[in-house]
Amino acid sequence: MRAETLRPVSLSQHKRAAERLILAMLLIALAAALWTLRAVVLTIFAAVLLALLLSEIAKTLSARLGLPHRPSLAVAVIIALSVPAGAAWLFGREVSAQWQLIVQAIPQAIDRFVALLDTIGAGDALRNAVRTALDPDAVVRRVGSVASSSLGAMIDLLLVIFGGIYLAAQPRLYRTGLVKLIPPRSCAMAGDVLDNVGAALRRWLLGQLAAMALVGLLTGIGLALLGSPSALALGVLAAVLEFIPYIGPILSAVPAIAVALVQSPEQALWVTGLYLAIQQAENHLIQPLIQQRAVDIPPALLLFGVVAMGTLFGVQGVVLAAPLAVLLYVLVKQLYVREALHTPTPLPTEQ
Repeated sequence: MRAETLRPVSLSQHKRAAERLILAMLLIALAAALWTLRAVVLTIFAAVLLALLLSEIAKTLSARLGLPHRPSLAVAVIIALSVPAGAAWLFGREVSAQWQLIVQAIPQAIDRFVALLDTIGAGDALRNAVRTALDPDAVVRRVGSVASSSLGAMIDLLLVIFGGIYLAAQPRLYRTGLVKLIPPRSCAMAGDVLDNVGAALRRWLLGQLAAMALVGLLTGIGLALLGSPSALALGVLAAVLEFIPYIGPILSAVPAIAVALVQSPEQALWVTGLYLAIQQAENHLIQPLIQQRAVDIPPALLLFGVVAMGTLFGVQGVVLAAPLAVLLYVLVKQLYVREALHTPTPLPTEQ
């Protein structure tokens, strides 16, 4: 039996194997670094969303007024910051007074709810839960945690604002820098992916802002017609929390129902029905109309995206779950379905 001769391994093969090993190690190190800095990555992503909004406003101003990019961006920043500041100045006193009414009404609502539970023998369990929650040591710990979280949130907000302004001022600089990190043979595809992701996020953001405004307006008007106190504050809360899919509308309904429960159980039922009606209108009318011109994400994907992002990243992940889902949706469609599987599929920006 003749011995089989071994083929010598060339130097180029050794070099390719070493390059692949180094690349794999670099990718693992990059993934570990991103996971360690995940809070910073989410802050950067929020700044990108703000930059897209500022760029869209600046583009509109430039087209209407003929201004160069920098002056248009300066006006866009003034508009973006003055709108919430102006709303706070116009309605701040009224909203603050209404929030005080809400805070005062919640203990009464709890007492009334406990009384209702007493009729079925479940009131003691809620009393024990409230007593545990109001334990002095627990309250002190909670206040300290809230103060620390509030300070961190303020710092993150400032980083998002200034980061968004810097990104909107020189978008091509950062896009070019990201593309240069990609191997030359894939630079064109990387640029195309970045453009598609940016366009999809821009369309989603504008659609979401429209949905937030409509939901807040409908909520405020509906509560006012029902004679519910604090209609303005609760409408603003509904608009803000509409940014968070599925969970946001539930969170906005809780204080409204609590305030209504102080008036009467019948009022609480009417307010609950109002929120359910607005939610149905949003699901079957507002969102479909907006998504025709925005990004249509499958509802199941968005639902599980909220759960996944909340599990991975906590509160920040829940707040940014929808735009993160848009980002992953575009990446999977273009990089995996189109490029890896070679299966034709329309991107959100092509629909």
